[in-house]
Amino acid sequence: MARLLVTGGSGFIGRAVCSLAVDRGHEAVSVSRSGAPETGSDDVEWIAADVFEPAEWRGALDGVEAVVHSIGTAEENEGDGITFERLNGDSAILVGEEAARAGVPAMVFVSASVKPPGVDESYLAAKRRAERALAGHPLRSVVLRPGPVHGADQPHFPEAVDTVFRALDSLPGAAALGDARPLSVETVARAALDAALDPDRAGVIDVETMATRYDVD
Repeated sequence: MARLLVTGGSGFIGRAVCSLAVDRGHEAVSVSRSGAPETGSDDVEWIAADVFEPAEWRGALDGVEAVVHSIGTAEENEGDGITFERLNGDSAILVGEEAARAGVPAMVFVSASVKPPGVDESYLAAKRRAERALAGHPLRSVVLRPGPVHGADQPHFPEAVDTVFRALDSLPGAAALGDARPLSVETVARAALDAALDPDRAGVIDVETMATRYDVD
């Protein structure tokens, strides 16, 4: 049994990672500003904390075998401090520094293969900046680069769009979509958990690898 810390664990992908981890008998600790979501498992340790205030959650890194970082945004609101640079880039860099300082062996960063339609290029640039920073840490770092992620309660696009993405993902020729191929949240969660616990896994896991190795019905 392993102990995992998921930053952004109350969010769309993070919640799926936490749920899968406890289903497989592991300990899962979530750090997010909102704490426990309405549909969160009672078996997850939910910590309400701002990731940019590490003193609030640093102690939760004790005994952790891997961190899964799933914080990010596809929409900016500078008045509330929600920017691509801060959420998609700085948050991952800060968490990586804290994890490395605490001696955590591994970190998985949920990045992206492509930017969402209509979103500025800085969305992806911030994530790539974080990827480069994590590669310089002594911990084993793994980067997941999914395309659009579909699933129940997807907060980033309407239900009709989610339905389209789910249909595209199920097509026999879905691989032709390349980096833009949609993946289910369950597939991404399975890839994240496997990467966190596999001591031989490092570097980038792309859309094709996730679709072929971790796809679920």
